[in-house]
Parts: sequence; C-alpha cells; structure tokens
Amino acid sequence: MKWLKSLIRVWRRETYLVFTDIGVLLFFFALPLGYPLIYTIIYNPETIEDSPIVVVDNSRTAESRELVRAVDATQALRVIGYAADKEEARRAWMEKKCYAVLEIPADYARRIGRGEQAVVPFYQDMSLLFRYRQALFALTNIQMHEATSITASRVANQAGILSTIVTGLPVDTHAGVMGNPTQGFASFIIPGIVVLILQQSLLLGITMLAGTSRDRRRRSGTGVDPLQVQAGPVATLLGKTLCYLVIYMPLTFYALSVVPHIFSLPHIGDFWDYMPFVFAMLVATSFLGQTIQIIVREREASMVLVVYTSAIFLFLSGLTWPRYAFNNFWMAVSDLVPATWGVEGFIRINSNAATIADVSRYYWALWALAGFYFLTALAINIAVRPRKSSVPAVMTDGK
Repeated sequence: MKWLKSLIRVWRRETYLVFTDIGVLLFFFALPLGYPLIYTIIYNPETIEDSPIVVVDNSRTAESRELVRAVDATQALRVIGYAADKEEARRAWMEKKCYAVLEIPADYARRIGRGEQAVVPFYQDMSLLFRYRQALFALTNIQMHEATSITASRVANQAGILSTIVTGLPVDTHAGVMGNPTQGFASFIIPGIVVLILQQSLLLGITMLAGTSRDRRRRSGTGVDPLQVQAGPVATLLGKTLCYLVIYMPLTFYALSVVPHIFSLPHIGDFWDYMPFVFAMLVATSFLGQTIQIIVREREASMVLVVYTSAIFLFLSGLTWPRYAFNNFWMAVSDLVPATWGVEGFIRINSNAATIADVSRYYWALWALAGFYFLTALAINIAVRPRKSSVPAVMTDGK
C-alpha cells in the first residue's frame, strides 16, 4: 500500500506539472489536436484534378481529335489548348501555363488504319510525382479504352458475324485499390503521420519536463528538484507513465477515430483492435522518453532533440520508403523506434480491417520495446538518483 500510494503521488505531481507548464500543454494538446486537422485540410482535395496540358497535334485527323477529347474528358487532365509545334508548347510549359505536353505524331491515324502500333509521346513535369501518377493512370485508361475500340472495329471489318460476340480485349484489366479507394494522398499518408505525431508530441513533452526539472535542480543549489516526489524508481516510472496515458488515450481516440470521420478518410478498423495496439505504442514511447531525458540538459534542448528527429523517424517508419529496401543498419535502427511498428500495424488495421491477431508481430514488438525501454529508463533513474545524504529531510507534496 505504501508503494501504491507513492505511485499515486508521482502521478498527481506529474499531472500538476503538465497542466502548469504552457510549453508542455502546447506539445501534449495543441499538436495532437491541431496537426491532424491541419495536415488533412492541406491535402484536401486528395486527388489532383484538371491538371492543364497542351496538345501538339501533327496528325490533325478525326482519330487524333477523338484522342484529345478522350484526354480532356478524364478527371486528372484538362486540355487548355493546341500548340503549333513543340517550341510553342515548351514556352507554355516554361511559363507554367501547363504541366504536360501531349504530342500526336503525323502518322498516328495512318498507323492505326494499317493495324500498326501508334506511339504518342507524353511529356510531364516531374516537379510533383503525384501529378505524374494521376496523369499516368488517366493515359493508361485511355490507352486500354482505345485498344478495345480499335480491336472491336478491326473485327467488325474483317470477321463479319464475329463482331457480334467480340466486345473487347481478350484480357481486360481492372484496378481495385484496397484501403484507399479514392487513391487520395491524405488517405495514404495521414494515418501514418498521425501515429508519428502522437509519438513525437509525447517525447517533446516528456523531455521538456525533464529539462525543466534540471533547471529547478540547478536553482535549488542542492542538486534535488524541490517538486520531486520521494518514491522508488519503479513507482516513479510507472506513475509518470500513468499520467501520460491518462492524457493521451482520449487524444488518441480523437486523432485516430474522430478526424478520419470528419474528412471521410478510410477507417474500417475496429476500435478494440487499434486502441490496444496504439496503447502499447504509447507505453513504449513513454519509457523511451524517460530514457532519452538523460541527455536533455535544458528545457529548450527538447525542441532540438525531438523535432530534429521527426524527419528521420518519418523515413524510418517505412511510410515514404519501404523498410524491406533498408540496409541492415537502418533496419535495426528503425526497429528501435515505437512509431515504426505503430505505423506498420495501425495502417493495416485502419485501412485493411486487420485484427489484433493479424498484426500480432507488430503488437508484441511494441511490448518488447516497452520492456526494453522500461529497463533502460529504470537503470538511468537509479544511476542519477541523488544519494540519501543529499536529499532534504522533508519532501513536500504540495505546490
């Protein structure tokens, strides 16, 4: 009972410190509440529509005009006009009036009429890969549609009655995108970004609290934080972790459940699968924060330490580059980051309706990290713990 009371005192004191520090409140509440909204608003609408292109029609035939009409009818591309030659099209490109040029060769209709393959060059501005991806999908669909129409026309002209039974290509292609039916950028990146935000904001708050505690120790002249609760190292670690979990579980529900519903993002995972999963990630992150706080000497150092690593953790998560393409060193480093496993597992639960059993490998990896960082945090807590002779006789539990 004495140990339990000391744990509760640590929890109460840590909660008091959180809610009386404007910087920690900013990291603990403003980031998880505001960033998911801001990121999603920035990426809406999710798909690029009516990207302007210019056509250089050297064929000037009915077939080429039909191709241009098909391109203009797509959702991704919009024909803003014709250019007399490629040089005129290049000037429009350099002036940012268009982002792509479609050049129809002079022999386009003749090749189709002879039953030969016609090649239509397409030049795309690669400054934005997402724009290129949308244009590529649109042109591929047009290509399949044109191939179907041309095949049916040839059969009608050459096979007579067979034209009544030939309606398309021998092998057709249909794309069904699982987990992201709209193929939108926000639906792709926001679930992973939100998990990273939860980790980084928690680390920022924990390290800022540690830096503030060191400031109080230096000012006290005794090397002891006057607001520190006298408790054992295990009770201290668990009491602080309990404080962070009580604060972050409602924020996690908001970021992972409410925000997707507001913006109609893919969200087909079950609450009882992703909340226990993210709970394990928050526990591991809490112990990680209490481990790395040893290197935070000043309050402001938390900004440099954690914010700087945000981009690194983004790449290590596998969200922008697949983890199987990492070399052994970076794979090992990414395995030590809780958000890596959190992103891997949560996206599967959220977008593909995986269960906690389906992502058990990631789930138990998070608990393994939680155990590892608990031991490191415990060792550091014991190592930096002031000796009894240097501890004041009276440890106040009030303000």
